[in-house]
Amino acid sequence: MSKGISFSPILIALILVSGLLVYLYLPNDTEQKKRESSATPVTAYTVVEQKFPVTVEALGTANANESVMLTAQKSDIVQRIEFDDGDLVKKGQLLLKLNDREERARLNELDINLQEAKRQLKRIDNLAQKSAASAQLLDEQEANVKAFKAQLEVAKAQLDELELRAPFSGLLGVRMVSVGALIMPGDLIATLDDLHIIKMDFTIAESHLASVNKGQKVSATSVAYPGQTFEGKISSIASRVDPVTRAIQIRATIDNKDLKLRPGMLLQINLQKEILDTLTIPEGALVPIEDQQFVFVIKDDKVVRQEVKVGLRKPGIAQITSGLQEGDKIVVEGALRLREGSAVKVLSMHTSQG
Repeated sequence: MSKGISFSPILIALILVSGLLVYLYLPNDTEQKKRESSATPVTAYTVVEQKFPVTVEALGTANANESVMLTAQKSDIVQRIEFDDGDLVKKGQLLLKLNDREERARLNELDINLQEAKRQLKRIDNLAQKSAASAQLLDEQEANVKAFKAQLEVAKAQLDELELRAPFSGLLGVRMVSVGALIMPGDLIATLDDLHIIKMDFTIAESHLASVNKGQKVSATSVAYPGQTFEGKISSIASRVDPVTRAIQIRATIDNKDLKLRPGMLLQINLQKEILDTLTIPEGALVPIEDQQFVFVIKDDKVVRQEVKVGLRKPGIAQITSGLQEGDKIVVEGALRLREGSAVKVLSMHTSQG
């Protein structure tokens, strides 16, 4: 006769308690895992008050500090050329010489006549002192000496007109003439630009006039030098506002010792008006709905859609004037998949606004 299996009361009680625990806690664990699996992964950002530079952007044109088109003053044959294309020259340096044989001969003739007139004047003066020559004759000879001196100065000036010298230090352009060529007054010989300082001319709206002053710093960039910024300062502000465009012309200067900037280049100019201490957020956090702007604020692993007022903007950053407080945690990436009350899981914190 086989014996039946018997369970002790204690064992039965343990089994009942274990089953009760499984019944009570298993659904909660399952529900928690379900909630975690349904949470939307997002990147968050903590709202802080930061310095926000307010800038005015404009397009400007680069101009040389001094610029001139070199031409001849007289019509003659090119005798000598003393420069090459793209030379850096000093003020007063000889660049070109025209045929001057006739002018030099005239100058020598006048110099000889002047020396002879001076000798005659000296002789007459000695005779006048001995009362052997009249005062009238002495006066006439003094007038002759002065006349020859004046003619000599004219001849020297005419000779100088046959030489072309640099009016200021700068960079020459392409040479447009050759030795032996006949050139006329006004014919272009070359261009000369002083590039050590570049003048930037640009316009801004009259609404910004109160915030610009002489000496104020500006920065400029060019597509020719990606990533490089050129610093300058305002040198002059026009005395009038254009009545048609309601804009005012500004001129700034940039130190250009390395000669990178050239006249005619298009420059992107940034003029800093002021620096605000304000709340800023990455532009990617904004969710536009019609004419309103919203952000998703994270509270207890869920999001609340909050309307905000946006002030000034610059690439990647927006100023918030109302709707948020410092320390609020908002969604930066993943907002398009959210709605009011959605559960979220923060995967990372956004640290840069640019």
